[in-house]
Amino acid sequence: MDRFLLIDNDESFTLVLARALQRRGFTTQSAHSDTEAIALAKGQSFNKAIVDLKMQGVSGLTLIPTLKQLQPQLEIVMLTGYSSVATAVEAVKLGATNYLCKPASTTEILSAFANTSGDVEAVIPEKRPSVDRLEWEHIQKVLNENHGNISATARALGMHRRTLQRKLNKHPVRA
Repeated sequence: MDRFLLIDNDESFTLVLARALQRRGFTTQSAHSDTEAIALAKGQSFNKAIVDLKMQGVSGLTLIPTLKQLQPQLEIVMLTGYSSVATAVEAVKLGATNYLCKPASTTEILSAFANTSGDVEAVIPEKRPSVDRLEWEHIQKVLNENHGNISATARALGMHRRTLQRKLNKHPVRA
């Protein structure tokens, strides 16, 4: 039986997801911060984890290596409403099994755990991403390179820190 560790600072989201997984016969535990998640991973055995990318004060990316060190067999799906190519690549490099954009159904999440190999038939978009989307992707890449440090990222981008914070508080632009 699969045991899921759900890590997201949105308590109502984790409650709904936990109920949906439990109705399908899975066991779940929820954590709403990085410290809660690490404590649960140290005390219990899980074989699957669903990790939110953007949590209060910390990136879900920082949790992946720690979780994999504590439980090497753990399969991780990164789930986010702030998707970017840079964070998807980093999540997989750090050990995530897959990466999904919110909103995602329970079926899509479970499929992400099953789909661990590449898809040569993946759809290639007809339209190039907009300039705004490319800017968002670049900001996310530089932010990741600076380990989430807003001031260092603003300096690297040649941008005022407040301007960068305003851009980061907006939702990602559509491709």
